[in-house]
Amino acid sequence: MKKNILVVDDSALMRRVICDIINSDDTFQVTDVCRDGLEAYEKLKVNRYDGVILDVNMPRMGGLELLERLQKERIKTNVIMVSTMTTRDADVTILAMERGAVDFVTKPTNIIEAKGDAFRKEILGILNAVLKTERISLTERRPAVAAVSAVQKRNASAETRFKNKIVALACSTGGPKALQSVIPYLPANLDAPMVLVQHMPAGFTNSMANRLDEISKIHVKEAENGEILKKGTVYIAPGGKHMEVKKCPDGSHKIVYNDMPPIGGLKPCANITYDSLRTCGYDQVVCVVLTGMGADGTNGILELSKVKPIYTIAQDAKTCVVYGMPKAIAETGLVNEVVPLTEVANSITKNVGVN
Repeated sequence: MKKNILVVDDSALMRRVICDIINSDDTFQVTDVCRDGLEAYEKLKVNRYDGVILDVNMPRMGGLELLERLQKERIKTNVIMVSTMTTRDADVTILAMERGAVDFVTKPTNIIEAKGDAFRKEILGILNAVLKTERISLTERRPAVAAVSAVQKRNASAETRFKNKIVALACSTGGPKALQSVIPYLPANLDAPMVLVQHMPAGFTNSMANRLDEISKIHVKEAENGEILKKGTVYIAPGGKHMEVKKCPDGSHKIVYNDMPPIGGLKPCANITYDSLRTCGYDQVVCVVLTGMGADGTNGILELSKVKPIYTIAQDAKTCVVYGMPKAIAETGLVNEVVPLTEVANSITKNVGVN
């Protein structure tokens, strides 16, 4: 049975392009279109849709205002924002995640791009990831649980054996929204720096960092090339740049941009960040994997575990928008804790401590 999608955009041309893209996939069908948020609100009050493609800037009622109204009236649906790469739209898109949108796609700047393969793949990829329901049988769970127990025994004294730590967090689809339930709950005096890789285009990571910094006790910023890592700070990899951590001669560590091509279409790529930590001077790396499609981070953590003590925290399936990245790392047996999203910050703080 096809998934029903509502498309909301004030541009008739963009509505038609998006509808053609969605209807080209046998999994989905566009059952309604709206020119603005007010029309969409009236539709959403009486109809149920599996997903909503929502523009940011529209007359009468924009995307952010619609989300606020849906949130207030507890009307639940899977909303994916379509946002241009302007600073203003990036800021609004990050606020939209805070108000319930699960992810976003970047709006093309012209009709040629809109009808191109990249935009089509982005829309269908996110729809498939967000609306796909994965059923995990008990037999599939058991090997991972057994492996986790073994790792937990091996690292039972992790908190007392390792004093100099770094946190490395990776997330993708659903990540901007999930981070709102993690970063603001970390203490200002977290006894470690955190490097964070969220799959996101250039322009959006700075808006996300600024917004998280506003609502968090811990300092959050977009990582700058060459800056020295400090405890109590979260460094977000810039969109369009891979981020590495390099040890300095004086024992400190710095951020280094890596401008190699995208890895599997990803830039930044979490595997590159985890790989760079193989030669770091930290005693232990606390690896955190949140919601996201695919398996980015898993290979990097696997390789890292061969040369460095690690402690791995994964988000559980129930609270993930997409149970892809956390599932991939859990299946390796390297996960020490599988926790709901609301417990991730507590797990990080418990294992890192405060100063």
